[in-house]
Amino acid sequence: MSSSPSSSSRVRFCVWLVLVSATVAGALWWWLIGRPVQMPEAPSARIACVSYAPFREPGETPYDLKAFVSPERIDADLRALSERFDCVRTYSQGQGLSAVPEIAGRYGMKVIMGIWLGRDPVANAKQVELGIASAKAHPEVLRGVIVGNEVLLRGELSSKALTAYVRQVREALPKSVPVSYADVWEFWLRYPEMANAVDYLTIHVLPYWEDEPVPPEHAVRHVAEVYQRVKQAFPGREVMIGETGWPSAGRPRRAASASVVNEARYLRDFLQYAGSVSMPYNVIEAFDQPWKRAQEGTVGGYWGIFDVNARPKFAMQGPVTEEPRWWLGWVAGVAGMWVFVVAGLWRRDWRGLRGWAALKFAGFASGTALAWQYRQMLYACRNALEWALSIGACVVALGTAIMLARWIAGWLAGAPRRPAPGGWLRFGWLFVLALEGLLLVFDGRYRDFPLGLFALPCIGFALVGWLDGCRETEGLAVEERFLAFWLPALAAVVVVQELGLNTVTWLWLGLNFAIALPVFVAWRRARLQPQ
Repeated sequence: MSSSPSSSSRVRFCVWLVLVSATVAGALWWWLIGRPVQMPEAPSARIACVSYAPFREPGETPYDLKAFVSPERIDADLRALSERFDCVRTYSQGQGLSAVPEIAGRYGMKVIMGIWLGRDPVANAKQVELGIASAKAHPEVLRGVIVGNEVLLRGELSSKALTAYVRQVREALPKSVPVSYADVWEFWLRYPEMANAVDYLTIHVLPYWEDEPVPPEHAVRHVAEVYQRVKQAFPGREVMIGETGWPSAGRPRRAASASVVNEARYLRDFLQYAGSVSMPYNVIEAFDQPWKRAQEGTVGGYWGIFDVNARPKFAMQGPVTEEPRWWLGWVAGVAGMWVFVVAGLWRRDWRGLRGWAALKFAGFASGTALAWQYRQMLYACRNALEWALSIGACVVALGTAIMLARWIAGWLAGAPRRPAPGGWLRFGWLFVLALEGLLLVFDGRYRDFPLGLFALPCIGFALVGWLDGCRETEGLAVEERFLAFWLPALAAVVVVQELGLNTVTWLWLGLNFAIALPVFVAWRRARLQPQ
């Protein structure tokens, strides 16, 4: 199929426009996340209470019943936390956590002590026994005892069985130690009978995890509305916010984006509000918890005010920067540019600045995209297998991008026409992209969007397809048509699921549409050709 000179010029212009735009977008994104963001300051760097779990070493998890945290580690943690927090909330007994009240008392801290409950009655009995013993030994340290955490949410006990455990602990402890149960705020309204068993209500309000996620700029207002709603539902009863916070990394949910800047903004705003109404509260959480990524995806591991190495993520005063080492993204772009230039030297059959410029633009854009993907991998990968699979995928994407960029550079430089790369390689990327789309539609709550990875083949094959006249792959035409139909359809479903509020889903739709569009055009042209 031949094209007119004017049509060829338009296609050439569009290709240059995409290459330049991708380069600028990559550089701009890294520059933007490195800019300090001004925001209101917290009234103080000191926080009333914070959730504390010591399971932040590689491989540690509270689900390992043989795990044990030494008193020395707990002592080091609480000594450091005492400089910023007046109180810590724990969630279970055993595994070394029974030592928390005694150690906290050394540093003048109070404790909201947790007793973990689940389906196993034997384990529940052991937890209750340990909790009662610890509370009796250190009643002066306790701000309260919480019997069960989100048990009703998980559906592991009935309200009747849960009430029995709460009353058992209440009867065993002195009146000076108040007893409560903690759950997401809706479950207090769903099971109001639980209020009769506790001394005060402990509600969890996490705007990011709401069924209708709340963006950070409206999150504190949402907390205030929920707090008043629960107070009105239980007049005369004390209500404590037992968990509230914001994640610093992970997938966005509608307009609720997980980031360091948004975590700092939310906590500063919340502390300002809590101080203005004298509301008892506890923030989740002290340290990032890597083990939570297995249950909640990437976002589950990044609710800490401190990272796993006990370093604060942000200050409570002054501007906050999302990525202080943003310039590494530019370094990756420059490295990618020269990798593509070196790759272009091999078996080159063209001359001129246009070919080198195309390789440099494609290389810089690819480098910044893969750097973005690597940054996501730093948060998401949990073990050697996930790292190996992720790095392998990035290597394949880089190899694909280099192959496509070489062909594009030759075309733009006026080299003799060679068959465009594609075939099984394009079909493979279409298949993997369709698989990822299915997972995001049917199991997407905890999945990240691998935009940096798929940007390379999607944009590359889109440009090659247009330059090559949108040809079909011999022997795979039907299969590619099938996959190309489902790619944008699945991506559009994800956009609808997020109500169109999630910018990332629109970018995901754009990538899917970009690689599928040349297949659609080739299909249409094949139908219009005379038999």
